[in-house]
Amino acid sequence: MTALGFLYPGHFAEDDYPRIEQLLGSDIRVDLVHTDIGEDAHRVDALREMGSADRLAQGLEGLRLSGVETVVWACTSGGFVHGWEGAQEQVRNLARVAGMPASSTSFAFVHAAREIGVRRVAVGATYPDDVTALFAEFLRAGGLEVAGTRSSGVLTAAEAGGWGEEDVLTLARAADAADAEAVLLPDTALHTAAHLSLLEKALSKPVLTANQVTVWEGLRLADRRVNAPALGTLFTRQPLVQV
Repeated sequence: MTALGFLYPGHFAEDDYPRIEQLLGSDIRVDLVHTDIGEDAHRVDALREMGSADRLAQGLEGLRLSGVETVVWACTSGGFVHGWEGAQEQVRNLARVAGMPASSTSFAFVHAAREIGVRRVAVGATYPDDVTALFAEFLRAGGLEVAGTRSSGVLTAAEAGGWGEEDVLTLARAADAADAEAVLLPDTALHTAAHLSLLEKALSKPVLTANQVTVWEGLRLADRRVNAPALGTLFTRQPLVQV
């Protein structure tokens, strides 16, 4: 059994995680601990505070007791708003306090894009323009090219958590660019796990979503690869039969 730990802020799209665990169809356990979100606002100062070292350390107490092998900060905006260097420092502190390999959803997007061999991406974000721009800047720092961005101007994670399949599909289509090799949807408050096959079929290209890449990142840290086509192109890179 491989046990993966995730620190998830608030209560918005956390049901993506048991869904993903089920779709993995192997000996993978997904353990989720909720961190204190503070102010629910897609505003840079609030997002930086949401991912503060104290908040993350408080969340780790529950994961330590569960026996997980890795931990991922399951929040995109709470990572990239610190910039590339700041997000690295955030993850280093998390690993030190947790005593295990650690990462965040922001880095998961960069690693996942490399995994599927894409360099030029389009971004469809629920965030306001200024926050979306920071994510694009983060991706560029990670060596990716950003073909274009689409911001929805959603002001809270609670609002994003209420989006349905058609809302997500509309955002992905609006964000897509002809020269983009993949489309990225960077909000862990957005339900996407049930829509990955539809999204990739509609766009005819890989789609990377926040909760999807977060779980993949936990597997990567644990040196595990799982073939699970229902979770998109990212989970078809390994022709392995999982028992």
